Amino acid sequence: MKVVIYGAGAIGGWMGVRLAQAGHEVGVVARGATLAALQRDGLRLIEGDVTRTVKVNASEKPADLGVQDLVVVAVKGPAMASVAAQIAPLLGPETIVLTAMNGVPWWFCDGLGRDFAGQRLKSIDPDGAIAAAIPGAQTVGCVVHASCLVDAPGVIRHHQGNGLILGEASGQPSARVEALTAALVAAGFNATMSAQIQRDVWYKLWGNMTMNPVSAITGATTDRILGDELVRGFVTNIMLEAKEIGARFGIPINQDPADRHEVTLKLGAMKTSMLQDVQAGKAIELDALVGAVRELGQLTQVPTPFTDALLGLARLHARTLGLYPA
Repeated sequence: MKVVIYGAGAIGGWMGVRLAQAGHEVGVVARGATLAALQRDGLRLIEGDVTRTVKVNASEKPADLGVQDLVVVAVKGPAMASVAAQIAPLLGPETIVLTAMNGVPWWFCDGLGRDFAGQRLKSIDPDGAIAAAIPGAQTVGCVVHASCLVDAPGVIRHHQGNGLILGEASGQPSARVEALTAALVAAGFNATMSAQIQRDVWYKLWGNMTMNPVSAITGATTDRILGDELVRGFVTNIMLEAKEIGARFGIPINQDPADRHEVTLKLGAMKTSMLQDVQAGKAIELDALVGAVRELGQLTQVPTPFTDALLGLARLHARTLGLYPA
């Protein structure tokens, strides 16, 4: 395939190296120090004691790369408006856009049935520009279960996990997702197909929507967050609100918050991606992780006082640091 990685950060860089090693022609849209590093040294992936380097065609202008078979969008929520404004030169009628992102995506409601299909979340895509630029019919969702970090521009370190779950934005199975899944398996990923990708998005979000913003506010790792009885109770109540919201739009979670806490605790002293962004002075993706849940609560008429409190505190904290728009 002819593939472009839009966002050569931790996950995008990891996927780019694996796809290039599998024989695909990989390009990268990047800028600044990352672009310079890619053009000079290539894209590098560190796994244990092994470093793999691949040459990629890198440019800050999508038009330089042309129409692709696959575009992997691996940016954080705040960058999506910019991606939508620039992505057109990469897209032909048969191009697949694979969204390897955290949180609720702009296409989430498309696979929830007739009561929600076509509903646009203002917290994610306020003016519909993202949906207009990236057609739902060309969009495949991807839930990533892997831990990677950026050691330096263009240098990615893979820590653990190798899972990718794929599914059409429409929530329906398709031959092209089956073929893409097979290609990713051949590239070394533990890739599987989802019967409804919205379920996998929602389940991953169920844990991320609390650990990320609480860590960003407090500076604490996940073990310390869950080790505080009062904070754990606050987190539990937020998760119960989200669980009820999911049940109302047809995605019940057959697990209690305490069960998910046990899974999180097994990961040890984990520093969340949002805490890393705060410490690096980067904009945080609060809307996709918390704002969208609040909005879905309004759509399903589920009261969300605990989610509202988390969103308000995290938003105020980020605005004070200049990491969230006023």
